[in-house]
Amino acid sequence: MIKRIDVITENELNQIMKIWLNCNIDAHNFISEKYWQDNYDYVKDILPSAELFAYYKNNVIIGFLGLTDNYIAGIFINKEFCSLSIGTKLLDTIKKKRSILNLSVYEKNKRAINFYLKNGFLIKDKAIDTSTDELEYQMQWNKQTVNLRKG
Repeated sequence: MIKRIDVITENELNQIMKIWLNCNIDAHNFISEKYWQDNYDYVKDILPSAELFAYYKNNVIIGFLGLTDNYIAGIFINKEFCSLSIGTKLLDTIKKKRSILNLSVYEKNKRAINFYLKNGFLIKDKAIDTSTDELEYQMQWNKQTVNLRKG
């Protein structure tokens, strides 16, 4: 079940942060674990200001999507549930609420790039992320463009 978290509890925040850290370490083996650990407290502080959509199973968060305006800060799914289309369900939920969505994804994160391409995103630009010195793609989904391609 997907639920928008309007007021995050300490328990929900801890669940989300555990998923955030584990997913980042797992998906970005080309970036030091220390980078994610060093950014943990910063992300924990700013996360409640994002628009959060969580996927619950038996009242436990197993995945979430963070959104700021039209920018997807990330989609993170607990590793054991990765092949259940939860990321697609979360993405479909916010596609109903926005006409344009933007995000950044590391060029070396092929799985994520393929996921976003499959879900209608296009690569619009690329740049070096100065905090990691890694190449990032800026991707965009546009409801109008997607509808034109379908037609």
